Amino acid sequence: MTGTLEATPSDAELVAACRRGDPEAWNLLVERFSRYVAAIATQAFRLPAADAEDVFQTVFMRAFERLDSLRSDDALRPWLGQLTRNCCLDHLRATGRVTPVEEVPEQPADDTIAQLDEAMNVRDCLARLGGDCREILDRFFARDESYRTIGTALSLPAGTVASRISRCLGHLRRELEAGTEETPTLGRRVGR
Repeated sequence: MTGTLEATPSDAELVAACRRGDPEAWNLLVERFSRYVAAIATQAFRLPAADAEDVFQTVFMRAFERLDSLRSDDALRPWLGQLTRNCCLDHLRATGRVTPVEEVPEQPADDTIAQLDEAMNVRDCLARLGGDCREILDRFFARDESYRTIGTALSLPAGTVASRISRCLGHLRRELEAGTEETPTLGRRVGR
């Protein structure tokens, strides 16, 4: 980064750097929130890929133009979420298209956005954990690797893998509790 940002800047630090005109900060902002914006468009509003791409471009164009209107630099994610929601609704109104789906979603868009926000919160908390915890939790939860596979990859006994997962989940839970009042359920099957 050309600015004074740390290796993994907070959202507020990222916004401040963007306001100073740091192009690397802008690139990092887009990279950090690209999946979130795309997920809202495709999962919450079920837009086809081409329409979701149009919304994606519009969201980040408007974010760039309106970043100074953000009231709190810490509120970047909810602001981008609302901006994405509004862009999706504008797009649906403008196109007037109704795309038939085989099954009407049981979950309203706002519920899907809330789940995406929760997932982003977990991801942010994982980023604040040490590399060892990130690695082991990613392998177990995201890649669905067994204790044996993780142990082989990290040169650890399977029992040590289990205890490290437990310890790292404790760290993650504390991170989540520090940032929110409600901790999402982190339950999963235990013995592998």
